[in-house]
Amino acid sequence: MESEKLEQVWRAVCDQVKSYNNIDPSQINAFFSRLQPQAMSEDFLMLTADNDFIKTWIERHYVDFIKQALMDLYRTAFTVLIEVDIAAEAAGANPAAPAPATGASTAAAPTASATSAGAATGTPASDGGHAAAGEPAIVQPAVQQTATEQAPRAAHAAAAYETRGREELEGDPYDEDETDGPDRPTSTLTFENFVIGDSNRMAYSMAVAVAEMPGKAHLNPLFIYGKSGLGKTHLLRAIQNYVHETMPNLSTIYVDSAELLSDYMEASAAHDKEKSSYKNFKTRYEEADVLLIDDVQYLQGKKQTLDIVFQIFNKLTGQGRQVVLSADRAPKNIDIDERYKSRFNSGGTFDIQPPEIETKLGIVKSFVDEYRATEGKASFAIPDDIQMYIAESSSSNIRELKSAVTKVIYQMTFFNQPDLSLDDVRSLLENHFSGGPSKRLTIADIQKEVETFYKVSHADLVGKKRTRNIIYARQIAIYLSRQMLDLPFNDIGKKFNRDHSTVMYSVTNVEEKMKESRELREELETLKQLIREI
Repeated sequence: MESEKLEQVWRAVCDQVKSYNNIDPSQINAFFSRLQPQAMSEDFLMLTADNDFIKTWIERHYVDFIKQALMDLYRTAFTVLIEVDIAAEAAGANPAAPAPATGASTAAAPTASATSAGAATGTPASDGGHAAAGEPAIVQPAVQQTATEQAPRAAHAAAAYETRGREELEGDPYDEDETDGPDRPTSTLTFENFVIGDSNRMAYSMAVAVAEMPGKAHLNPLFIYGKSGLGKTHLLRAIQNYVHETMPNLSTIYVDSAELLSDYMEASAAHDKEKSSYKNFKTRYEEADVLLIDDVQYLQGKKQTLDIVFQIFNKLTGQGRQVVLSADRAPKNIDIDERYKSRFNSGGTFDIQPPEIETKLGIVKSFVDEYRATEGKASFAIPDDIQMYIAESSSSNIRELKSAVTKVIYQMTFFNQPDLSLDDVRSLLENHFSGGPSKRLTIADIQKEVETFYKVSHADLVGKKRTRNIIYARQIAIYLSRQMLDLPFNDIGKKFNRDHSTVMYSVTNVEEKMKESRELREELETLKQLIREI
């Protein structure tokens, strides 16, 4: 595509993104001006960023918006690839680049898991994993390479996409040392930048043990689980990184379940036309020395894919090669055949719990340190009281926490407000945190979700029936009302037709059971998430 037409297309995409709800045009202007369109085909767009920080941030926060804009404009699903313009990065283009900003929702941070599915599969840049957002013109992009230098790269990328498929373009086709592809480690997620606390110490230790000695029977497979945003993907990528660096002779493959399913579907669809396609799909994974599969809960109901995964799993572990799995719940709580649960649970199974305040504060500090190092701003600092406010106010989702830090960094740097006060930050983040003031959560909201979850009627929940399942649901609803709304016992009691002492007993009883029941803790986290999404 001619460069002038390509620029016109890109401007149209930016304008489309800016038209979406909850998108801040000033943020889009700031970040999209750091991108330059390089190549485009009927379902592929390649962009370049002037440094790795901008590339990573846009990939994690704006890619889905770009893809949505392309879909809206052309009625075609696009793959969007973002690469770093090496010449611009080396020249230190735009050294005062603003820190990434979260437009309007949960944004993942540089060291968070991916998981959301989009980020985990390595799909290119967009706004925080949501579908729809863009920005105006990206005039004067900050890319310094000449057209002569860029043309071969762009042509190479477009051709490679057409012939090899999108998954192979997740790595840089021009740089053999690039480590961002599906079969290679990602450079930012390491054991060194994983913040350790009581909530994740065991999972971290086991991940290190597997990375140092892959294939040991008692940790094969290693199964790590915990709710979204707690660092599961980080640990899987850290294992991949460590093995790649210390045992480069071993083949490591990281794949998200959504990507694995897509690979299988493509191989199956081509099976009649190309007899080798299915075999090649299976062989790729069976030749791995270390296979890491993220978010395996997404394979629920995908019997054929599960059968293949099971075959691959058995072959690898039978040969003493390492398999690492992650999910948002324990194996026994995944809705799959019992034989899969048994095999998934046959090695080491460890959970990651929501982080305590100290761990969240450590993550805030780590993210600020990373920004200093990446942007070369050694003197940059966020006041301690603001860091503590973010740590205390954020939910257990690390992505939410990091996106809050990013908003503050963006405000302090891009909008030149280095003396941001705590009151300013409270106002800035007023509607940012899950379950915050803007949600206006009520006891009725909690009762409704609990009733649906446990399949009890409202009349029974607040009535006099004392069957086991109703008492259980009632106590859970009372506990969540106390924890999420922080209301007096008496006020909660009125909504359940109970007195002060009954409410107090219910809260204490649930708290005691939580200490000994991991299943109950998982149940409560699931309910909290459902309630926050109201």
